[in-house]
Amino acid sequence: MKKFVALLLAALMVLTACVAMAEADLITVGIVNNPPSESGYREANVKDFETVFTAENGYEAKTYYSLKNDEQLAAATQFITDGVDYLLISAAETTGWDEVLTAAQENGIGVFLFDRMIDCDPALYNAAIVSDMANQGKLAVEWLIAQNLEAYNIIHIQGAMGSDAQLGRTGALDAQVAANDNWKLVVQQTATWDEAEAKKITESVINAKEAFNVIYAENDGMAKGAVAALDEAGITHGKDGDVIVIGFDCNRWALREVLAGNWNYDGQCSPFQAQVISDMIQKLEAGETLELPEDKKVISEEKGFDAATITQEDIDAYGLGE
Repeated sequence: MKKFVALLLAALMVLTACVAMAEADLITVGIVNNPPSESGYREANVKDFETVFTAENGYEAKTYYSLKNDEQLAAATQFITDGVDYLLISAAETTGWDEVLTAAQENGIGVFLFDRMIDCDPALYNAAIVSDMANQGKLAVEWLIAQNLEAYNIIHIQGAMGSDAQLGRTGALDAQVAANDNWKLVVQQTATWDEAEAKKITESVINAKEAFNVIYAENDGMAKGAVAALDEAGITHGKDGDVIVIGFDCNRWALREVLAGNWNYDGQCSPFQAQVISDMIQKLEAGETLELPEDKKVISEEKGFDAATITQEDIDAYGLGE
């Protein structure tokens, strides 16, 4: 019996050692992201990273989700203390990251930005796999200009202030309003990506009886909230309505609204960056050099869809979620 127990203990020790060696071989990544509840886009983005950064693919992933920059900074600092191999960041705000990224570099931790840029020296990160948020705003405003309205009275519902998405999607609209007397922001207010808050903002304009003919919402969820307020007030919208509706992110359900003519335009924002980052990490682990442009940005190719030209094939190809 004693011999059996001894053999069993020896086998367990070997097994424990093998498990420890397997875990040691995993590449550890600390992922700092916005929570999946933020939007349909973010849900798809989180799922993409959960699918790619798995033990089966050679990774041990630690994740932290928050819409608050200070909480993200604290989480990133903890990941550095934990000694992760790589830090992957979708920042809630573009500023305040220099100290954390410098600490990562000093500790030999690779840094990849995804989805959103950070305002810092490119020397502090390996690469940025991002959307061109400014171009998303530019495409939407160019489409709006092409509608040739006599006057543009706009309810502008912004995302989380200071985020790359908010800054990019706001920038082009602000520039157009500043340069044209017939463009007016009836209200410009953040709903922090929240559908219910966007509805409240729109309701306040309706209740104040202010004239408007454009809803420019910086994500699909906020556009949905704004449209709910229009419907309750009996205000028509979309292709044959009195109010133009613009959203961003290309959730499948939102593109269906465009196809049905209930919305006018939806700007694409691709949530799929995980595999690109994984491929780059594997190259670095193999001792290879990343071939990148000078600014280290890898830009996702994106477009916009409008009610006049969208097809079911577009929804099947580019729609996010169900």
